[in-house]
Amino acid sequence: MASKYQGIDFYDVDGLLSEEERMIRDTVRDWVDERVMPLIGEAYIEHRFPTEIIPELSELGVLGANLPEEYGCAGLNNVAYGLINQELERGDSGIRSFSSVQGALVMYPIYAFGSEDQKKEWLPKLASAEKIGCFGLTEPDYGSNPGGMITTAKKTDDGWLLNGTKMWITNGSMANVAIIWAQTDEIGDTKGIRGFIVPTDADGFSARDQKGKLSLLASDTSELHMEDVHLSDSALLPETTGLKNPLMCLTQARYGISFGVVGAAMACFDEARNYATERVMFGEPIGGKQIQQVRLADMLTKITQGQLLCIQLGRLKDAGKATAQQVSLAKRANCDMACEVARETRRLLGANGILAEYHSMRHMANLESVYTYEGTHDIHSLILGQAVTGISAF
Repeated sequence: MASKYQGIDFYDVDGLLSEEERMIRDTVRDWVDERVMPLIGEAYIEHRFPTEIIPELSELGVLGANLPEEYGCAGLNNVAYGLINQELERGDSGIRSFSSVQGALVMYPIYAFGSEDQKKEWLPKLASAEKIGCFGLTEPDYGSNPGGMITTAKKTDDGWLLNGTKMWITNGSMANVAIIWAQTDEIGDTKGIRGFIVPTDADGFSARDQKGKLSLLASDTSELHMEDVHLSDSALLPETTGLKNPLMCLTQARYGISFGVVGAAMACFDEARNYATERVMFGEPIGGKQIQQVRLADMLTKITQGQLLCIQLGRLKDAGKATAQQVSLAKRANCDMACEVARETRRLLGANGILAEYHSMRHMANLESVYTYEGTHDIHSLILGQAVTGISAF
């Protein structure tokens, strides 16, 4: 069935995509229209992630979609994977966050740093959503400075002893397994950050919902607490050797976000355009007024720039040429763009813009979190500053 949503494509971005990439995007686009849009407003007001759609995400093949088929994944290229994120976030940032965490922050580290036994055990279960995962890096006092973490994993005769707290953890309360990053003292004479696969039903492990959020209300956000959690040696991701490893995971997630926020901006623009042509004020549609046309022109320009940036980044990634700094630029630029588009849409809608039956206020609030997580806007600015000057400011 043709999608009700036809998309925003002012520069023929479709012409830059393969037939398979368009088909994958349109499949997820239709699903978002049919399943996410009717329920997301209510789920947001109820402060709940719509868990009923998790099996459908698995059936769509979007979980870890760019990982190899031999592990039960779809084996898609990175452009197709990015377009999946675009369409999921067009529905809601919380839906894309669930998928991003499962794929980029749980499945990817197991694939990149795990043993063959760990890959065979966990990746098919995570791809099918038989198991849900979360990623534990951020701590209450060490957000933008993960290297300062105080969570520890002490070597014992038969494994490891894990202690610490993690904060702002997506999927934490529903997860069956957590990828936990901890300081260890068994690499030479100094501490080293290593990753562990931690079953959430282990003694001493607990998760509690993050209270007081004003954003990402249709997303599971938690605090994780570990008190003398005993792990076997098989819990260690053997190829992890330091902070660079969780940062590699964050680069994967930031890539998906770069596409995802374009989807949120597209949803807002579509709403603004429709409203502007239907809302009559002073005897004519408000879309006939210069101030609203300027708003729409600015939105269209910014979204088109974001779309083209994403496609080129995806092609670079598929060619093995994309750098972490290029991903930082896309994440920074597109999050900023999407925040502005959502805000201007909310304003164009006037009082109606604050109602849950419209999408812009929800996207506006969500995007303020996306602007911050996986590296704040300011941190990405410093990453780019270092890239162009060769001088680190942090």
